[in-house]
Amino acid sequence: MDTSQYLSMFLEESAENLQTLNESLLDLEQNPEDTDKINSIFRVAHTIKGMAATMGFNDIAELTHKMEDVLSEFREGELKVSQDVVTTLFDCLDTLEKMVDNISDDTDESVDISSIMTALENITNSVENGENAEGATPSTENEAHAESGELISLQLNEYDKDVIAQGIEKGFNPIKCRIELSEQTLLKSARAFLIFQDIEEHGEIIKSLPSAEDIENENFEFTIELVTLTNLSCDELKKLVMNISEVDKVVTELIEINSVKAQVAPKEIVKAETAKPAEKAPAKPAAKPAKSTTAKKQSKGEHKKVHQSVRVDLDRIDKLMNMVSELVIHRTRLEQISIGYKSPELNETLEQVARITSDLQDLVMKIRMLPLDIVFNRFPRMMRDLSVELDKEINFVIEGQDTELDRTVIDEIGEPLIHLLRNAADHGIESKEERLAAGKNEKGTVLLQAYQEGTKAIIKVKDDGAGINVEKVKAKAEKNGINTEGMNDYDIKNLIFAQGFSTNEVVTDISGRGVGMDVVKTKIASLGGTVDLTSEEGKGSTFTIKLPLTLQIIQALLVKVGEETLAISLGFIDRVIDYKAENIKRTNGKEVIIYRDAVIPLVRLSEKLEINTTHEGKNFVIIVKVGEKTVGLLVDSLSGQQEIVIKPLGKTLEGLKEYIGATILGDGLVTLILDVAALI
Repeated sequence: MDTSQYLSMFLEESAENLQTLNESLLDLEQNPEDTDKINSIFRVAHTIKGMAATMGFNDIAELTHKMEDVLSEFREGELKVSQDVVTTLFDCLDTLEKMVDNISDDTDESVDISSIMTALENITNSVENGENAEGATPSTENEAHAESGELISLQLNEYDKDVIAQGIEKGFNPIKCRIELSEQTLLKSARAFLIFQDIEEHGEIIKSLPSAEDIENENFEFTIELVTLTNLSCDELKKLVMNISEVDKVVTELIEINSVKAQVAPKEIVKAETAKPAEKAPAKPAAKPAKSTTAKKQSKGEHKKVHQSVRVDLDRIDKLMNMVSELVIHRTRLEQISIGYKSPELNETLEQVARITSDLQDLVMKIRMLPLDIVFNRFPRMMRDLSVELDKEINFVIEGQDTELDRTVIDEIGEPLIHLLRNAADHGIESKEERLAAGKNEKGTVLLQAYQEGTKAIIKVKDDGAGINVEKVKAKAEKNGINTEGMNDYDIKNLIFAQGFSTNEVVTDISGRGVGMDVVKTKIASLGGTVDLTSEEGKGSTFTIKLPLTLQIIQALLVKVGEETLAISLGFIDRVIDYKAENIKRTNGKEVIIYRDAVIPLVRLSEKLEINTTHEGKNFVIIVKVGEKTVGLLVDSLSGQQEIVIKPLGKTLEGLKEYIGATILGDGLVTLILDVAALI
């Protein structure tokens, strides 16, 4: 069978399933007794194994099968969830992820799975040898009972109890049964088959020891234990089985009904309440009418519509976005042309086109928007590994992961966030001893928070650690040849974003090379955003990232400098004021403007961008804010506000750091868009 047509589906679903396993294992480590989570993990692992086997990726199937063996021990209650076991399972997931990535990249590089396979086998072997988490093996007293045939050792897990509870509701008796065959039995498998057949005429066998597969292969001695839901009593079941030839002994035991009901009562109550509370029908027949009623309601549209979605290739969305961008440009051009033709019909039609274009633009923008949880969901695992590696107790909290950003921003934001979170874990959160000595909770908290503010998305990485020691940063700066004279505390703290700057004296796998914060600053600036730091020594630090919601279409103010028209994103503009020469002062050899008792640095765009200007009329100062910095940009005149489409500059002009791109105006003029963050 040709499976190549299903490859993309396999890769997408494998990535989703591996992420689900990562998140579920983190939850399981925090709640080791959560059997529902264990069953969920097992099902996802089984799905990956099945898909890999179907596609012919045998190494993935084999590794997942070994992982299933460990998860089965969790389900059976033979193995307790511990940090070491979970770490091994995480290593297994990392290996699987690497193998899937190799398939995606179409590389022939093989991944050695022998070491992780051995680690998984060691876990299962330790359970088989009786080295369970509680370190106990069955007592000799129990062994004596088992040999005498009076004790039924078959144990029930939470799944079994759930099934039994449902059987009890339907009027069946849950019975454990131990059957001993004669040692002269020749065809044990056939005899067991006859026993099972007779029992299942009166109910259902839900568990057996040995398993059905072992019984079929005659891989057992002469004893079978099973659990059945039957309409027989214990004595009737015993009599039934004893009538079968070559059965020497039968021991039956009624499973205590009250204990099972207590285990699942909350679930059953919920089911009863959601079924049909208005009717007082008997328990057994109530199930079928409930189904038909639901079907009728759905057919009439009374139920909430099921959410449906389709997978669309990203290139198609990009092409659609480009077409809408061109439509916006030509709409603006038409609006300018129509000014010369005072035709009511033309204006009315253009208004309709403008409205439809705006709606289409908004729709495409929303299609391109993705929730941040696509990025955020990889961080809990990373923080868990960091806390283990650094031997620190870290409570990692995520808020606002449903905040949406443009796909192009989502693709790029992951790397800087990784650096900020690693910085918070290593530099921010103190050791347990230091926190206790400072009167803090020994468990530090790192908060990753996102929310929308106007046309910006705000992402904060906050910790309650030691904060930034200004003197330490100052000393390191001077050691690196950076003059800190005249700098305030805020400027000194922000020196950590300088290239090659690190306060760590020792280089580790986590930090110390001085590239992390530099990468953050550079990457955020390239996305048209800003990163800002606030810190209080002993209380913690907060990194605030401000990003545009989209990098494609923005509202901009058009300004004139000399003969050039430039665009400035409204997201940076605080206000526009008249230029008055008497308000200009000089300090430290630089021009500043006095506005409302505030001293604001002044940047003459004509000088900064080397544009000749002979403008003698009224000038304007545009007050822009980037993080905590406020600067005035001097321009010759204003040309109005307009919605513009950002186009990349291309390889030839990509070295122009003062601009984030270009746009085409309604009159066909190509206009450069200023990168305010780079300018100031």
